[in-house]
Parts: sequence; C-alpha cells; structure tokens
Amino acid sequence: MGCSVDTATNGKEAVSMFANLPYNMIFMDCQMPEMDGYEATRKIRNIETEGNSSNGKQVPIIAITANAMRGDREKCLEEGMDDYIAKPVDARQIGRALERWRHHI
Repeated sequence: MGCSVDTATNGKEAVSMFANLPYNMIFMDCQMPEMDGYEATRKIRNIETEGNSSNGKQVPIIAITANAMRGDREKCLEEGMDDYIAKPVDARQIGRALERWRHHI
C-alpha cells in the first residue's frame, strides 16, 4: 500500500506520538491498556483544537474494535473518530479506509 507505519502499545503512547510527529491518518484500537482509544481520541482532538496539529487539519481517526454490537459505530463517531472497522481486520478493509480518507491527507 506504500505507507509508512508507526505503532503504539497503548493510548497514552499514541497521544504522545501524535503530539510529537505529523500523522496523515490514525488507526485507533478502542481497547488498549493504560488509556483506551476513546480517551486517546479525545486527547488528540484537544491537541488539534489547541492548534498543535501539524498541518492545521483534523487527522482522520479510524476506529478498529472488536465491538461490533448495535451502537458501537455511533459511540466511536461520537467520541471523535471518523470511521469504524470491526475486528477481525484484513488488508482489504484497511485499503478501503485509506482510499475513503485519502482526500484528507
């Protein structure tokens, strides 16, 4: 897919990485240790609001979650995520998300 990828082991690390490096897109696991993806997303959105975003635009955050029950997608969107992929995830789903959000990059 021609992408450069960084990984974080928890939400706190993801927020720290975002605060220090420019990212074009974030795939965010909702269930992580130390800080879940919902809280990490809220913190990233706060960083963007405070003007610390690398390009002045809101980075697309795509939820990746095992939660596939009714209302889970809506919760992700309400928390500030832009899209939702239910686990298990395959390369086609990632490719579709990249294609869908590439205009924001």
